[in-house]
Amino acid sequence: MPIKIPDQLPALSILGEENIFVMSERRAASQEIRPMKVAILNLMPNKIETEVQILRVLSNTPLQINVDFVRIHANESKHTPKEHLDNFYRLFDDIKNTQYDGLIITGAPLALMEYEKVSFWDKICEIFDWAEENVTSTMFSCWAAHAALYHHYGLRRHLRKEKLSGVFQHSPVDQKEQLTRGFEEFFNVPHSRFGYIDKSDYLSIPELKIIAESPEAGVYVVASKNKQQVYLTGHPEYDSTTLDEEFQRDLKADINAVMPNSYYIDDDITKVPHSSWRSHASLLFTNWLNYYVYQITPYKLDATNIKAIHPDAEL
Repeated sequence: MPIKIPDQLPALSILGEENIFVMSERRAASQEIRPMKVAILNLMPNKIETEVQILRVLSNTPLQINVDFVRIHANESKHTPKEHLDNFYRLFDDIKNTQYDGLIITGAPLALMEYEKVSFWDKICEIFDWAEENVTSTMFSCWAAHAALYHHYGLRRHLRKEKLSGVFQHSPVDQKEQLTRGFEEFFNVPHSRFGYIDKSDYLSIPELKIIAESPEAGVYVVASKNKQQVYLTGHPEYDSTTLDEEFQRDLKADINAVMPNSYYIDDDITKVPHSSWRSHASLLFTNWLNYYVYQITPYKLDATNIKAIHPDAEL
């Protein structure tokens, strides 16, 4: 799938070296088609790394996608150059009158903080509500998934005593579900979090359905029955080395940090880990774009048309 991104975005050259088809703005200008419009609200500190990870898993369908990177505020970042943010990101207030086929909201390193104490909590709640009126389907990842479930449905997150970190085996709940179409009976997903929501709490909400889960990691994929919201508690977009980088960071803060489960070869942290989740990660995002976005999104994107395909969007 050609992803249209700015000509100078670092991800362009990185993905090009991996033989992943990304399209520069210059080339996309000659295309006479209606591309999908996807916004990515990137809450991660190292935004460049996250950009590459997400664009990589969006890259395997024949659809053309125009991507807008979005941030909540104009504050300076300790981990991403100001020039990069100024050149490649748009503020939410500048795009809130725009409609999108899809929206991805990433996780954030806020695992142990109460939602209401997050500095941008009011703003992200505004974005959650805006998406219901202006986006065909939104995918929430990790912290954003738990935060949105709390905002929309009142589901409360619990905290583990030890971080859940590692690669865990999962299964689809329904082999006929479009979001997991083509998945094997068992598939792997990386997790890195303290928070969790009890399965019984998900089941108490009639508008939600559990799509994939793990005996060890718990519920992984949940979606609203109208396809407008998809919640991921894991990190299918992670690179093969991401958990190692997080573990090395955690070790510096706590010598007793928990080693990622089923990740290092022979549980030896000196051996380079290998990914075992890339194919299912790509298939998950491809299915989302196809069945939850492309197949139902209106040709003419405006708030009225989006509301028409999700008449029950207001919960």
